[in-house]
Amino acid sequence: MRLRVLGLLLGLAACATAPVGTGPQIAPLEPAVVTQRLSRGQALDNFTIAVARVTPVAESLCRRRAPQQNCNFRIIVDNRPNQPVNAYQTLDPNGRPIIAFTIPLIAEARNRDEIAFVIAHEAAHHIEGHIGRQRQNATLGAVLVGTLAGALGATDQAAIDNAARLGASVGARRYSKDFELEADATGTRIAAAAGFDPLRGAQFFFRIPDPGDRFLGTHPANADRLRTVQRVAAGL
Repeated sequence: MRLRVLGLLLGLAACATAPVGTGPQIAPLEPAVVTQRLSRGQALDNFTIAVARVTPVAESLCRRRAPQQNCNFRIIVDNRPNQPVNAYQTLDPNGRPIIAFTIPLIAEARNRDEIAFVIAHEAAHHIEGHIGRQRQNATLGAVLVGTLAGALGATDQAAIDNAARLGASVGARRYSKDFELEADATGTRIAAAAGFDPLRGAQFFFRIPDPGDRFLGTHPANADRLRTVQRVAAGL
């Protein structure tokens, strides 16, 4: 496993650490008592340790579940200024999976279980092939809506192209909520296998905005995500 963290992180890890979870405790999830943010040293230490433990588990699962994919994860930190609390998975030009974290997200996690759960969730997006599946949905949506516009009498090419772009957007977003829940489920298994507590990690959801259940929203309601984590953790 190659851990590549941008130079901003190098040499900043502190000695003090937060406790590591000992495995899932099956109980109804309730908002945790709000704790103070960790020091930068503690947050970076937790991030570095969680990456080192979660990545090999994710790569092993990837090779079993998706041997046709590149399973050599590269972890980076997006240190551009004024970035929101965010993590995302993408691919480099050679198909290598990239998992990126902004500094505010690393600072927001209050313990190793939370940051480990986010890492596992993003790795799960690649293992489940969500980028490719989303592109397929976007293509299908563009074709269907563009064809429908033509069938309904649209003759202006610009209007048909606009309809196709709308269809691509709807197609890409239509199943994104399902992808997020699928990543939560697989991420729960990865985090637990790496020795972290996914239920404790899912407390992170209580401190991020709830997107609700909007039709074109990209993320499901936090309550649905928490139920998914509970269900999967109960079966481990």
